[in-house]
Amino acid sequence: MSPKLPIAGVQNLVAVGSGKGGVGKTTVAVNLAIALAKLGYKTGLLDADVYGPNVPLMMGTNQTPAAIGERIQPLKNYGVKLMSMGFLSPGDKPLVWRGPMLHSVIQQFLRGVDWGELDYLVIDLPPGTGDVQLSLIQSAPVTGAVVVTTPSDVSLEDARKAVRMFEQVKVPILGIVENMSFLTCPHCEERIDVFSTGGGRRTANDMGVNFLGALPLDPHVRIGGDTGQPIATFGPDDKRAKAYFEIAELVVGKAREAANAPGPTITITD
Repeated sequence: MSPKLPIAGVQNLVAVGSGKGGVGKTTVAVNLAIALAKLGYKTGLLDADVYGPNVPLMMGTNQTPAAIGERIQPLKNYGVKLMSMGFLSPGDKPLVWRGPMLHSVIQQFLRGVDWGELDYLVIDLPPGTGDVQLSLIQSAPVTGAVVVTTPSDVSLEDARKAVRMFEQVKVPILGIVENMSFLTCPHCEERIDVFSTGGGRRTANDMGVNFLGALPLDPHVRIGGDTGQPIATFGPDDKRAKAYFEIAELVVGKAREAANAPGPTITITD
């Protein structure tokens, strides 16, 4: 196996994964990256979900990246540097690629992109435990992983598999996020547990990993993603965005425990 060489200028790689699709993993990754940037950290977001790259839509930009020499220049929005297959292959044309091609593009995104100096590079992984995840984990020193689930038993079963995968390849688990945890009725403010409740916390406790927080099923979060203005852009004082900033602060703390992650004021040198 090739050695895990660091990414030049990047202090911490935070992988955001899930055992299955449809749990809002990309929504969490996007808002986590924006929250980190607003908290003062130099942040990038790598969309490694090459089959379903939704970051361009959610981040409100879909330009074609330029190249200087052999280095791809990432796009930037909301203070976050961005790279996605969606920038290089826009539209609805599907990618039909096998393992070696996936490995090549992941390496290009990691090492062929001019990320500059970053405190955190958030990596939105595809769902599951396949080639992209293994290619990334085996070739780069990932600081830790965030696993996203919903409270439903079906989602939790797959989330446990994702946790075990990261553990088997020696990637620290920064914690579990329970997304779509509950819905607050806009008329009577009654809490509705659409997908059950509390499963993420129970699973974290059972597996001996951190529970980072519960995120509500909120129409404003969906609207923000669809319109390219994620809810975290409204800042930590917005009651709908507050939970994402709390999770971001916990991720920073757990990443520091795992790898002595620097604060935003530390100068990064070669």
